[in-house]
Amino acid sequence: DFSPEEHQFLQSLETYTQTSPERLLALIRAVEYAVKIKIPGAFVECGVWKGGSIMVVAYTLSRLGVRERDLFLYDTFEGMTEPTEIDVSHYGVAAAESYRRYREEKVDDAGLFEINIAPLEEVRKALEKTGYPQKHVHFVKGKVENTIPGTAPEQIALLRLDTDWYESTRYEMAHLFPRFSTGGVLIVDDYGEWRGSRQAIDEYINDNNIPLLMNRIDYTCRIAVKP
Repeated sequence: DFSPEEHQFLQSLETYTQTSPERLLALIRAVEYAVKIKIPGAFVECGVWKGGSIMVVAYTLSRLGVRERDLFLYDTFEGMTEPTEIDVSHYGVAAAESYRRYREEKVDDAGLFEINIAPLEEVRKALEKTGYPQKHVHFVKGKVENTIPGTAPEQIALLRLDTDWYESTRYEMAHLFPRFSTGGVLIVDDYGEWRGSRQAIDEYINDNNIPLLMNRIDYTCRIAVKP
C-alpha cells in the first residue's frame, strides 16, 4: 500500500537508512495516526545513524501540514556503544566479542561498528533536505544514559528505539516511556534481531504490568500503542 509518492521518497533514502521498506512504511503510518488523532508530544528517536528514519518523520509531518512538532534525535554520532554479554543476535552473533575484536584488532567481521558511524553534521545536513524547520529539530549527542536526563521532552507522541543493546534500551524505556501520551506509538527496531533489546522491552513491560501488545512489522521490528 505504498503510494507512488511514498515509494519515490523512500527510494531516495537508501543511503540514509538500513531500515526495510516495510518498517519505513509502518513509521509513515504511525506518524499519520499520531497527527490524525492529535496525540500530543514530541517525536523521539534513539539511535539515528544517518537520519533516514527521522527524515521519514519530518517528511510525513510536513506533508500533513504539521511543522511545529519537536523532533529529538538521541545518538552518540560516533558509532555504537559497548555491548554486554546479553547482546546476542537472533543468529547467535555475540556483539560483545565482535566489539572486542573491533577495538583491539580493528576487525569488524560482523559489520556492526565501522558502518554505523555517522557524524552529527552529516545527519544535520540530511535533515535539512526535508525542509522541516530546524528550530524544532533537537540533536542530543552522547550515550542516552548521560543525555536523556535534563533533555527529554515532557510529552512524547512517538518513540522509535534503535540503539540495539540491552543497557541503552532498558534505560530508554525506564526514562522515556513514562512520558508517553495515551495513544502514543512505540517502535522497537531490534526486538527480533537482538536478544538484549527484546529482554529490555519485555522486562520493563512485565515489571510495570503494562498491557502492551508488541505487534510484528517484520522479523525484527515491533510496534505498539500505549494504552
